[in-house]
Amino acid sequence: MPAIEFVELGQDPALMEDAASLLTRTFKGLGKDAWPTIESARQEVAECVAAPNVAVALLVDGRLAGWIGARPMYELTWELHPLLVDAALQGSGYGRALVAELERRAAARGVIGFVLGTDDETGATSLSAVRLDASNYLKELAALTDRKNHPFEFYRKCGYIVVGAIPDANGPGKPDIWMWKRL
Repeated sequence: MPAIEFVELGQDPALMEDAASLLTRTFKGLGKDAWPTIESARQEVAECVAAPNVAVALLVDGRLAGWIGARPMYELTWELHPLLVDAALQGSGYGRALVAELERRAAARGVIGFVLGTDDETGATSLSAVRLDASNYLKELAALTDRKNHPFEFYRKCGYIVVGAIPDANGPGKPDIWMWKRL
């Protein structure tokens, strides 16, 4: 059985560099390539580890398997951002373990809920197939389905609920799905 350890991401510069590299690799090809360069990923990691934010790395046998971050959005409800697990290790329960560890650490700080946005830039959900407006927004949100292994299903399994969507947030047919969980 592999040795698993959670550590604060900001404590080790080499680990932060590994986290930036993982960030660039993980999101490459998923829509707009949020962190297309290692420098943009380094900046994101630096922001994620800056106080009061929380960033937790998961080490498996001493190597970075994934990491997760949280930042204040409201006084008692924070944003979960980002979450990533090395592609070779996805489906092994490490994502759920990271979410649970972050929730535990945040609750110890008095955080009572998490909110997150999960973009659909690749047509992976039923929301990307319709034009959302006042006449159909609630109906389509209630009937939201996964078409191509979208992360919102993972978050549902972790206890998060869909609380809204921003239609066309990333261009026509590319919504941002908002989710929330009480800790």
